[in-house]
Amino acid sequence: MVHALSAVAQPRPELDGLPAAAWITRLDAPLPPLAAAPGAPGDALAGLRFAVKDNIDVGGLPTTAGCPAFAYVAPEDATVVQRLRAAGAALQGKTNLDQFACGLNGTRSPYGAVPNSFDAKLVSGGSSSGSAYVVATGEVDFALGTDTAGSGRVPAGLNNIVGIKPSRGLISARGLVPAAQSVDCVSIFARTVALAARVLHEAMGPDPADPYSRSLAMAPAHWPARFRFGVPSLREFFGDAQAQAAWDEAIARLQGLGGTPVQIDYAPLAEAAALLYESALVAERHAAVGAFFDAHEAQVMEPVRGILAQGRRHSASEHAQALTRLRMLGQRAAAMWAQIDVLAVPTAPTHCSIADMRADPVGRNSRMGVYTNFVNLLDYAAIAVPSSLRPDGLPFGITFVGQAGSDFALAALGQRYHHASGLPLGATGQPLPATEALPQPPADGDCVQVAVVGAHLSGMPLNSQLLERGGRLLRSTRTTADYRLHALPGTTPPKPGLVRVAAGEGAAIEVEVWSLPVGRYGSFVALIPAPLGIGTLSLADGSAVQGFLCEASALAGAQDISHHGGWRAYMAQRTA
Repeated sequence: MVHALSAVAQPRPELDGLPAAAWITRLDAPLPPLAAAPGAPGDALAGLRFAVKDNIDVGGLPTTAGCPAFAYVAPEDATVVQRLRAAGAALQGKTNLDQFACGLNGTRSPYGAVPNSFDAKLVSGGSSSGSAYVVATGEVDFALGTDTAGSGRVPAGLNNIVGIKPSRGLISARGLVPAAQSVDCVSIFARTVALAARVLHEAMGPDPADPYSRSLAMAPAHWPARFRFGVPSLREFFGDAQAQAAWDEAIARLQGLGGTPVQIDYAPLAEAAALLYESALVAERHAAVGAFFDAHEAQVMEPVRGILAQGRRHSASEHAQALTRLRMLGQRAAAMWAQIDVLAVPTAPTHCSIADMRADPVGRNSRMGVYTNFVNLLDYAAIAVPSSLRPDGLPFGITFVGQAGSDFALAALGQRYHHASGLPLGATGQPLPATEALPQPPADGDCVQVAVVGAHLSGMPLNSQLLERGGRLLRSTRTTADYRLHALPGTTPPKPGLVRVAAGEGAAIEVEVWSLPVGRYGSFVALIPAPLGIGTLSLADGSAVQGFLCEASALAGAQDISHHGGWRAYMAQRTA
């Protein structure tokens, strides 16, 4: 299939400062969504436009990986593109990148450097530079990048947007030109956490065509009110006092959100990060495109050429030694998870001008990865979120890092933090919308339905006990008219007691029906205090589910509140 193009960028050896440098291929009209499979929901992303980094295949369009000599027309969409189009999203085009996704700055492209969306003299961050730019400026709703050493996070931090680096293998990498295949991840950029999480929910899923795809036990999209966050012992901002002050402000905000800071030893993380380019692990960079590179080395730009060439100088023995060293560092780093619930780091330590980056392309680029390079190597998940606008008007972002499978839990914390910042959306100047309910990851195995009637209702004090176990609200409904509801005296927080009565003596009482994974249901029931327990409730629609009931002997002195129709109405009246 051939698509109408409004712009196919030509290689530009010098920066022209134009936003057009963000696109390599842009379509006249967005590529429409795919028809959903029979019985599958096809509208989760309906009405949204997206872009993909030009190392990800779109059928009928060229994939350049930022190198014209390498370009080929993709025979079909990458798996992740197929999933997103099937979910209703329309594709706008393909974006610029550091060549072969080798860089963290956005200047290593013959198609032109991608400027920062707040100041065109500064780097946008890379390698997913174009994808971040078109999201920050509002040209698309979301975009796909890739992340091997921070490419899905650094551009987010430098452009005031959200960047999700998923757990490795959560999103299929089939149809992606690899950079270092064992740690590559497809990343997601959006202006809000809620949209980024929706895209992740639609994009994820095992794929037997991807050798690194896997199924993971996923933590629910919930974050507790009190938590411990790791703060790295390293405080490196390369003389940028405004970035350092912004980081201190971020720590204070996290404390205000219920977090307790815990300093962690950054040494094993830093050493692991160094292995990516300073050990035989760099051989995987060469292996990714070795056949092309060995035949066309002169057509690869510096310093990418030097990095790929370095990769072919290492022996298999050296590579095995580097892998063993990485495993040892991973064991040391794992000790921090006994002390913290999440690790917080600056996304990027400073901003850099395009001119300075070109004058010192290796040294300045390495600064960008100080707080990102270790994440993929140690098999962690991460989300970069905006934190503040500095006095000079430039963005500062932070990243939350968690263990594999924590993606949606990190999104819950990220949304709470992002909305506490009060920042505008990207570089658009538009205000943040209200927070949204985040999608929950698929539950492992079977689920049980349970009806809640009081303090576990949505927004009530004990609702978190459902959320932290991956509970999903299915519906609000009522019981049959065979129950009485009482306000139990002396309970904290206040709780009702629901009892079944004889036919004709009861009322229909409001309940919510929740779905809980079977494996987490037992721990939920264990939290229920006497005189409450779980029994079988009859609902108005004729169904029966597990639900809260109260021992009749506990009703002495309890106020009958059945006439309110439910606990929520009673509490509203009591508050008034």
